Amino acid sequence: MRTTHAVRREPLLIYDGDCGFCVYWVRYWQQLTGQRMTYAPYQEVAAQYPEIPLAAFQRAVQYVAPDGKIESGAEACFHTLSHADGKSFWLTLYRHLPGFAAIAESAYAFAASHRYALYRPSVWLCGRDHEPPRFDLISWLFLRAMGLIYFVAFVSFGAQAMGLIGSHGILPLSEFTSAVRSQLGSEGYWQFPMVFWLDQSDLAILAACWAGTALSLFLIFNLLPRLSLFFLFALYLSIFYAGQIFMGYQWDLLLLESGFLALILSIATRPGLWLLRWLLFRFMFLSGSVKLLSGDPTWANLSALSYYFQTEPLPTPLAWYAHHLPQVILTASTAATLIIELALPFLIFFPRRPRFVAAFGFLLLQVVILLTGNYAFFNFLTMAVCLALFDDAALRKILPDRLKRFVQYRVREIKPGKIVSFTVGAFALLIVFAGLTQIYALFGGGLSERALWVDREIAPLRIVNSYGLFAVMTTALPEIIVEGSDDGVHWREYSFKYKPGDVMRRPQWNFPHQPRLDWQMWFAALGTESQSPWFSRFLQCLLANSPEVTALLGSNPFPCKPPLYIRALLYDYRYSSRKEKEATGAWWVRRPEGIYFPAIGLGR
Repeated sequence: MRTTHAVRREPLLIYDGDCGFCVYWVRYWQQLTGQRMTYAPYQEVAAQYPEIPLAAFQRAVQYVAPDGKIESGAEACFHTLSHADGKSFWLTLYRHLPGFAAIAESAYAFAASHRYALYRPSVWLCGRDHEPPRFDLISWLFLRAMGLIYFVAFVSFGAQAMGLIGSHGILPLSEFTSAVRSQLGSEGYWQFPMVFWLDQSDLAILAACWAGTALSLFLIFNLLPRLSLFFLFALYLSIFYAGQIFMGYQWDLLLLESGFLALILSIATRPGLWLLRWLLFRFMFLSGSVKLLSGDPTWANLSALSYYFQTEPLPTPLAWYAHHLPQVILTASTAATLIIELALPFLIFFPRRPRFVAAFGFLLLQVVILLTGNYAFFNFLTMAVCLALFDDAALRKILPDRLKRFVQYRVREIKPGKIVSFTVGAFALLIVFAGLTQIYALFGGGLSERALWVDREIAPLRIVNSYGLFAVMTTALPEIIVEGSDDGVHWREYSFKYKPGDVMRRPQWNFPHQPRLDWQMWFAALGTESQSPWFSRFLQCLLANSPEVTALLGSNPFPCKPPLYIRALLYDYRYSSRKEKEATGAWWVRRPEGIYFPAIGLGR
């Protein structure tokens, strides 16, 4: 290591002033380090440091410490970055992690020997006016978006809760907790963590939903945000387990994981953003991977979207038109979906402009899904997580000045103390480790007993989940039609609010609300009644004319007194062709497939 007798008050980085690549990154570092560092081109100060040969200046940057010690190359870069907030870990890795210094110096030598060629890629990747990214605006908007999504989720479930899990609902919560206690004992409290262990009454269920609604408003208006986020997560986790078969959709899992990361974001901005990016990578990449790993032929031969718009659970009116697009467009759209889900996620870890490409690809996919299918708050939630791929500079270009000023005076980047940083770091390592084990297992890797133990222990909290939408494309649309009768001869049909029924009725719009009974009917139709034990309970509720359950339906053909008999038939549905629709006005064509559930009376 060289030394100099020149005395300095601040450390100095000497660089090549004729190199556009060097000037570009030095200008960026100046903004990072502020007044804690000085910078000068060797063309101006080389004479002050005769100890450093001219060839050394031309080969690498030189860091001159106040005590006269001189460092060069990668070490000089990392020492410079150590004067920026949150960047000192690079110098620690360089000095203490075996092998890191050698790799870093090799990478620096390659970049230095190609620095003239690397200038344009740097500008393309990061922008001409590259500046240290800030995420105050991003974080503020994401937390407000989470408040809005939580609000929708709690209100939507609260409006259905009595019919689904109330004391007169399809799957009463009190029966569920009793079954868990009898089978698992005290272990059930950890396997199914929820506030409803204290009280399973209808009042408690509604109180949890409306408390979640109130806390969502608190978060939207930035009142006690951390406390609100903690209790929102706890309450939604409780409803997740209390809802039994009617909860547990991929967006419920995504909301729980995003909600937990939102809590971390409110405590430490940058770790929270990186964890959100990691979540988005896993969500998109796993969704694409399972499509190919499942061996489903429709994804392999790019015909999946030829079926999707017709067979999805609750299509929108636009899905009919999407289904009748030319085959070449549907094939190209299937290929585009796989590219977006399998290739673009890797751009999440690139510099800002490639990261923006990934974000716009994900947003485009979500917009198409939103326009053609009713997936509750899923699309809005995924779009909200995509905010983590942007920075404040990008958002300032599209947001109104009034909103930018409002946020600017109210938020700042959160930099936690050492104890909080350590805690957040521990959670971050746990989340990344659990996510990596899921990806490893998906691709056939065997997990160690220790890794399996970690996954099992944190699984009840649902802070790391496995994803994979439409791994196997359904190519037909079976639908269950429920009918009631007073005499066993003449039958009248129950209609649902949103799922296909009357062939003349246009598909409905219902997002961001999720009619969970309608959704569960779609899954039930894909199997047998023995595979959906809740279905017989549903029919029993209709025989009793339970007002809580009939409120979940579109119409009740027996408003005054319950039917004596009830049954369920299975139909095969498809969209009408353009000619059929023009001739009859029908959106659907259906064909009877047989009996799904035989006729029963109240005594059965």
